[in-house]
Amino acid sequence: MAASLSARPRSAGLLLAGCLLAVALSLPLAVLLGVADVPLADSLATLSGGGSAMARSILLEFRLPRVATGVLAGINLAVSGLLLQRITRNPLADPSILGISQGATLAVAVFLLVTVYSHAPGGNTLPDLPVAWLPAVGLVGGLCAAGLVHLLALRHELGPIRVTLCGVAVGALLHALAMGVIAGWGSTRVEILLEWLAGSLYARSWDHALFLAPFTMAGLALLPVLLRPLDLLGLEAAAARSFGLSYRRAFTAVLCLASGLAASAVGAVGPIAFVGLLVPHLARFVVAGHRALLVPVTVMLGAVVVTAGDLAGRLIGGADEIPIGVVTALLGVPVLILLLRKTP
Repeated sequence: MAASLSARPRSAGLLLAGCLLAVALSLPLAVLLGVADVPLADSLATLSGGGSAMARSILLEFRLPRVATGVLAGINLAVSGLLLQRITRNPLADPSILGISQGATLAVAVFLLVTVYSHAPGGNTLPDLPVAWLPAVGLVGGLCAAGLVHLLALRHELGPIRVTLCGVAVGALLHALAMGVIAGWGSTRVEILLEWLAGSLYARSWDHALFLAPFTMAGLALLPVLLRPLDLLGLEAAAARSFGLSYRRAFTAVLCLASGLAASAVGAVGPIAFVGLLVPHLARFVVAGHRALLVPVTVMLGAVVVTAGDLAGRLIGGADEIPIGVVTALLGVPVLILLLRKTP
């Protein structure tokens, strides 16, 4: 008995060490590797405060902010998916189940459409669009969609099945409206929108990372407070209330946190497929019986999956890089099927 109890902390420590090693490998590789060939010595010198002007430009102005944005977006999407899967008791839940991705898509599509026609009414040329506004526009659209789902579910007893059904209905409606806007827009004007829809870290700057940072820090700061309510929300409402939980208040708090994390990430990088769905399942598989490590492992794997996926898209696609949303969709399906086959 003593041997088994002493082995558990060691295995937990090895688990955390392995996840930290994955983070420590993926992040530097994403900064050092890319289409532009920067010598390793020059890259290391740049990260130490020196380096050539070209290396400083590539690493400090393009790759580092891109990696930072990807890390923050990956954390937000992964944690949001974990929260939503818990409170809806649905293993297939991700940000799209609340219509967040669809709401952000519709908001961005309408924003770009209005901008185009206000700058060049009736013209076929694409003007300089205020793309710096897209994260905020996507955030507002995603939050409005989640708020609508919440209001619809509150009209009756707030519960996982009702929230899921309302989310699917609202998401389908918003997706149809967004596709209608895109279809009626004209093929010569949708390049920026299609790139955003694919989920991409292309041209992401420090502004995007700074946009995401407050949401990530607030979300991670609130998670320890919500861990016990989150465990109880996995029970039926009556059982959760018997433990003294204010079910509706706790459900609403977790739902708002998940919505804010997901909407901010989708607004900044677009609806990256499968991250919110896959990473929580991958984290559960990795932690096995160590449930206390589920949240930190989810956070680390969210950062690793997005960073590694973006790096793969850059290296495979070359100058015409593959958007990370395409990479995660292509790799996420077989990985998810494999995980579900191994999970009892």
